Amino acid sequence: MKLEIIDNGAEIKGILIGRLDTSASSQFAADMQPLIDNADKHIVLDCSRLEFISSSGLRMFLTLRKASIAAHGDVTITGMNDEVKKVFTLTGFLSLFKFA
Repeated sequence: MKLEIIDNGAEIKGILIGRLDTSASSQFAADMQPLIDNADKHIVLDCSRLEFISSSGLRMFLTLRKASIAAHGDVTITGMNDEVKKVFTLTGFLSLFKFA
């Protein structure tokens, strides 16, 4: 799992690459700290290269969402493939996030 972060000032983009499973979630938690630190901005999570997400990965998305709400920012998810979208649908996470 790799997270690339692009900060253009008003918006910060996180590009997720690979599989966000249980074994990758602790490293992802550390890697996503710059997103949490900028939770007052508009955050875009580009999931077009995310192959899989587990419940541990979903927990990281929820952590970011909570930080964003507390800081009056927002999170938009883009580019989900069918498998990742299915996980979001089955867990009810589709109603928690904005999608583009």
